[in-house]
Amino acid sequence: MSSESMPRETAPVTSLPEAPAAPERPELLELFVAFAKMSLAGFGGVLVWARRAIVDQHRWMTADEFNEAFALCHFLPGPNIVNLSVVFGARFRGIPGSIAAFLGLVGPPVVIVTVLAAIYARYGEIPALQRTLAGVSCAAVGLFLAVIARMMMPLLKRRDPVTLALLAAVFIAIGVVRFPLVPVLIVAIPLSVAVTFVTRRKATP
Repeated sequence: MSSESMPRETAPVTSLPEAPAAPERPELLELFVAFAKMSLAGFGGVLVWARRAIVDQHRWMTADEFNEAFALCHFLPGPNIVNLSVVFGARFRGIPGSIAAFLGLVGPPVVIVTVLAAIYARYGEIPALQRTLAGVSCAAVGLFLAVIARMMMPLLKRRDPVTLALLAAVFIAIGVVRFPLVPVLIVAIPLSVAVTFVTRRKATP
């Protein structure tokens, strides 16, 4: 029997694992609707729902990317979540994206708050309403603490002692010792930038 007629063994073909597809860039209407939903669901602060929608639901950002974007917005003047909507919209759709995200964030609450303000001005002294607002405030604090814990997880997983020491120092300076915010930020921001630069430079081969 000739070698040509012999069946040839072929090595099994192993398919390489496909890389996870990157999420598509949100359209302008999608940005508006997403931030409108965040603002309408944002009892206790929109940050809780913003992180859930951006990181967990739509996966438009990773947890680290969200923390970095929020850190930038936190150090800019103005409401943090408003800054986040502008920065996030600009990242994907430029200036039109910033406008769409901003309008979605502030539009529906402006209408609702205007109506509620008129109702509260008339009926705000009712004891039952005051007790209801007190209960809502407790839930709001709980939601805020929950999102803080989730935002801290990427930092804790790195187990970088310098980063954790800086985090603890800022917390103690502002939350315990009650130092003024501006001087603490003037010291903390350059240190944070320097630590991040050195850490990423070491991680780069």
